[in-house]
Amino acid sequence: MGARREPPIKCPPANTPNSVAIYTSVGFRQLEATQYVDAVQKLNPDIVIGLADLVLGHTPGNKRRGKMVDRTHAFTTHATGLLYGNTVPENTRSKSAYFAPVLPLENAQQSIYMDDLETELRPFISGLALYESASLSAISEPLGDLPRLLYSAPATPHDILRDVSLGADLLTIPFMGVCSDAGIALDFTFPSPNTPTTITQPHDLAFDLWSPSHTIDTSALSNSCECYTCRNHHRAYIHHLLTAKEMLAWTLLQIHNHHVMDTFFAAIRESISRGTFEADTQTFQRTYVSELPKPTGQGPRLRGYQLPASGPNQPRRNARAYGKLDDAVEKFAESQSSLATPDTGAEGLEEHGFGMKEVS
Repeated sequence: MGARREPPIKCPPANTPNSVAIYTSVGFRQLEATQYVDAVQKLNPDIVIGLADLVLGHTPGNKRRGKMVDRTHAFTTHATGLLYGNTVPENTRSKSAYFAPVLPLENAQQSIYMDDLETELRPFISGLALYESASLSAISEPLGDLPRLLYSAPATPHDILRDVSLGADLLTIPFMGVCSDAGIALDFTFPSPNTPTTITQPHDLAFDLWSPSHTIDTSALSNSCECYTCRNHHRAYIHHLLTAKEMLAWTLLQIHNHHVMDTFFAAIRESISRGTFEADTQTFQRTYVSELPKPTGQGPRLRGYQLPASGPNQPRRNARAYGKLDDAVEKFAESQSSLATPDTGAEGLEEHGFGMKEVS
């Protein structure tokens, strides 16, 4: 459970010492620290991501960095005290694992906060939430045994492998949903598919189902995949659904892409257990291209909460559904010009004997 989506949306309202700005289904709101703790106590999630005073969209100045540290420190102390503190009765203490945020700053800039995490707050935290890959190598030894959740927004599986090699235990993967919305099916295995050892041409990480080449292709998305989509449907069917803009297309793609990522992480864990992770990563890098394919089709229409706030002079995210009926206007004008229409008033018509003008 966290206060923000991933990737987070830049909010025009500023954070305050007692709240953070968030984007909700009813617009921008301030989430009070006390409200967040109340939600944790009611919902009882497995993992809680602590509130952090993050600056989104630009690099904070020195004075702002000081505020970030002070507020995040206060948020963490406040939440852990209410959830797990010594004054909380044993039977009412939260069972949720609290992941304390580590700000995307140098350790020297948040040294007091980090010292408290190592000492006074250490009994109350069960993990760390980090917001950039560079923070993974800066975790001190007293906190080294805690699981690390990384919000680095990796763009490819190669980025995931790099973050795992640096020490990440949990990651968020926004590109999986982005690919599904774009009609792109992931197609990779770790460390490599069962192919000859000599690789002349790297394999693609995914393929675009908007391509006309899939119009009559009745093969599964992946012959080795055991997901619901691959066992029950084929490429031509999903291509048809995308063309018809049926929501089922994106649902089936998301099922498949989730399964690919589940298998990918299971293989990573097995590789680490065998002690071959570094060699397997190098094999994966040689086997697959470095980037995912560029989207060519249009995803599902974005609405409301799905739309990040836009700034000035930015293009429309959704194509205009309706436009000016210029061609219809021209045709209407042509049809009107073919009718006999008088070019004079009532008096002129009377002179020509068309009718009598009534005078009251």
